[in-house]
Amino acid sequence: MTAIDIVPDPSTSASPTPVPTPSPARTVRHLVAVGDSTAVGIGDPLPGGGWRGFPALLCDALGDPGAVRLTTLARSGARMADTRHAQVPAAAALGADVVVLCAGMNDTLRSDFDAAAIGRDYAESLAVLRRSGAHVIVLRYHDHTRVFRLPAPLRRALQGRIAALNAALDEAVAGAPGVGVLDLALLPGGYEPESWSVDRLHPSERGHRLLARGLGELLVAAGWEMGRPVALECAGGRVVTAWHRGAWIVGQGLPWLVRRSRDLGPVIARGLVEGLRAGQADGRTSPVS
Repeated sequence: MTAIDIVPDPSTSASPTPVPTPSPARTVRHLVAVGDSTAVGIGDPLPGGGWRGFPALLCDALGDPGAVRLTTLARSGARMADTRHAQVPAAAALGADVVVLCAGMNDTLRSDFDAAAIGRDYAESLAVLRRSGAHVIVLRYHDHTRVFRLPAPLRRALQGRIAALNAALDEAVAGAPGVGVLDLALLPGGYEPESWSVDRLHPSERGHRLLARGLGELLVAAGWEMGRPVALECAGGRVVTAWHRGAWIVGQGLPWLVRRSRDLGPVIARGLVEGLRAGQADGRTSPVS
């Protein structure tokens, strides 16, 4: 019997499918927070004084203690223009791995609100930070009138301003691919009362933890290494008592309302006029002859 050598047909032989090697997750060594009082950490007080907030909570969760450097350039009361011209260049000069930008809400509470100018500052800020090599995450805002109760005319005015602020942010982000966006309106638990401090303007400790966890999830999705998820159980902060709430109302809350009332007086008056006109157009209010 003659042996027959069988040569496989190349067209039918199966070749192993290459398995793609996953890219190693990038490590955050330097985190920078820019923006306003929320990025400062107000609402999450420490027992010995001062504030912690979402930047510190996120930093702690990114790696072992001391492994990640945190720089907070944010300033209480900062508006978007302040952030763009003072904080963003400083952040870019630091060569940070990740920059979180949280600004714009203070602008909605001022009589000279200008969505177009805010949009330009957003776009310029993102361009500067991305040129520095940083991965940037911005906060997109919720309907704060669901948290901070306001008279109807002022509520409508603030809702309109927040919508305009978000539209300006969306346009800036559309021109900067790769920028992460944490939409606070979609943040689980974001509208719950316990997520807000006594002033109803800043997140509570739990609220800051929600922000930090959401930012961490965005970083993981973008290919950054995360040591562990941010815990949502409150720990390490100062316990806020009824005495603290009362002291805030007397010492800070009432003076703040007086200052904002002076600045937003024209906005309130305009909202009242617009509300009356809308009612007349709908036939609910008879026009004055």
